[in-house]
Amino acid sequence: MRIEKFEDILSWQKSKSLAVFICKILKDNKDYGFKDQMQRAAVSISNNIAEGYERKSNKEFKQFLYVAKGSCGEVRSMSYIGLELGYTGKDSFQKIYSDSIEISKLLSGLIKVL
Repeated sequence: MRIEKFEDILSWQKSKSLAVFICKILKDNKDYGFKDQMQRAAVSISNNIAEGYERKSNKEFKQFLYVAKGSCGEVRSMSYIGLELGYTGKDSFQKIYSDSIEISKLLSGLIKVL
């Protein structure tokens, strides 16, 4: 399949879904600092994929994909903290953890192709 727009990129699709999931589960969380940081990190993944793609340069795209991978790690790290603080349940933690690992692997594959 030929990628004609960033919306065609599987890692963007999955990271957008992860960001929506995280925003929904933290919707009523009153720890605004934690909530804001976790949501920003999650949204950063898909936004960096989109911005990098739109730069139309493989070198710049790769740089943005590395930033997106970093945000995956941040989301995963924060998910541990959220679990221990009782902000998320084990099922939500597991989904965030496994999705972020999958997205990170997809990003690594895309980086190698570029």
